[in-house]
Amino acid sequence: MLEALLRLRQAACHPGLLDRDRADEPCAKLDLLLPQLREVLEEGHKALVFSQFTSFLALVRDHLDAEGISYLYLDGRTRDRQAKVETFQSDPDCRLFLISLKAGGLGLNLTAADYVYLLDPWWNPAVEAQAIDRAHRIGQDRPVFASRIVARDTVEEKILELQKSKRQLADAVIQADESLLAGLSREDLELLLS
Repeated sequence: MLEALLRLRQAACHPGLLDRDRADEPCAKLDLLLPQLREVLEEGHKALVFSQFTSFLALVRDHLDAEGISYLYLDGRTRDRQAKVETFQSDPDCRLFLISLKAGGLGLNLTAADYVYLLDPWWNPAVEAQAIDRAHRIGQDRPVFASRIVARDTVEEKILELQKSKRQLADAVIQADESLLAGLSREDLELLLS
């Protein structure tokens, strides 16, 4: 079942994640992301792009390379992460950073960015919030705009629903809101106690 969920999530991102022979096919997420990136970069902004699938980031890289758009890249295999962070933070010509959600969601200070794009939802909303917080930290002096790119009528919408219910459940427990706690289902209680 977990394998099927993974494949559904990959299919929602790009058909090329399931079949390399389809890597050149159109993709709604890229059709939305790339023009937005061009616009914010042309306006002089800096942007972070997160995905949990390094294979999807590889497809993004292919498109950026084809258009001559420069970027930095960080995933779990990247050596000298700090040097890349410092380059992004200090070099005005380095305006785009592609980052694996797991590798870059924690411990990076990327306040030079004021745009953040999340290409695929993660089960735990705190992981996404941590990714956005890479730009929205002490030292940030501009508004930060975060965008989630979600494929309609796919498993990604179900993930967002699950995130919302988890958030409401956590809020109920933290606030000790008895009216919310009284309405918890058996599944909610099992989730809390698991």
